[in-house]
Amino acid sequence: MSALVAFEAAARHVSFTQAAQELNVTPGAISHQVKALEGELECRLFQRHHRGVTLTETGAYLLVALQRGFEHMADATAQLRRRASTASVTIGVTTAVSSLWLTPRLAEFWKTHGDVSVAQIVSDTDAAPAQCDLSIHYGVAPRDGTASRMLFRDRLMALGSPDFARAHRIGGLADLAAIPLIHFDTPVSGWTDWQGWLRALGYHGPIRQGHRVNNYLIALQAARDDMGAVLGWVALTRPLLDKGQLVALLPEEVVPQEAFHVTLRNQTSPRARLVHDWLASAARSVTGETTWPID
Repeated sequence: MSALVAFEAAARHVSFTQAAQELNVTPGAISHQVKALEGELECRLFQRHHRGVTLTETGAYLLVALQRGFEHMADATAQLRRRASTASVTIGVTTAVSSLWLTPRLAEFWKTHGDVSVAQIVSDTDAAPAQCDLSIHYGVAPRDGTASRMLFRDRLMALGSPDFARAHRIGGLADLAAIPLIHFDTPVSGWTDWQGWLRALGYHGPIRQGHRVNNYLIALQAARDDMGAVLGWVALTRPLLDKGQLVALLPEEVVPQEAFHVTLRNQTSPRARLVHDWLASAARSVTGETTWPID
């Protein structure tokens, strides 16, 4: 999907540079994604010239098909947003937690509670969306009187693809700091970055800048595409680790003071409390963490 998004932006702008600016990645990252897509489809999508690129006939065909598909997806998500106001329970959550943790667990929830409609309101900021019954956030426990429970306290490790790990001899923190790193720019406060992670382990030397993205899923995809090392939440990225798509580059890990919490904002709704308690139980069964009781 990330390759298709990169291609669509590059084809729409007829420019890798402008596509990179729109997606907040490097032109090299766009070129890498497009080449990977061309390899998958076994055809050229762009003609490369000294002064830029032009679409091939195949590329133009794919662009039209993708734009139609994106329009259908936009219509579908717009309908889901409109339905959110009538859903039984609404949950405010970030993109990464929604994709990597919450959505798979909601699939299990609906097996036994199929009558409870749940809508997710996705926002990659610190502030919980207005009018949501529950919210999942990373940080410290709220101190505004809301009922909060810790879902899990995850640990951060340096991860990369198996090919990337084989291509770089990483014997310690200094070696890691010198290889291409994928930096995740986020407005969420308290998020541990490469500098904080390395400092927590006692390394205070120079750090390679590498690639910068503002979406954690794109950061993980870039790591899977051999573009660099990424800081990975072990519990969140467990499916990728189990499949061997990402591996630990060093045994060192950091457990931040912050944790992932679920907050019950609508305490008068029995269904919201049901979802809240079920999620806390699901997190406990997976991580073995002790949760904080509702006040």
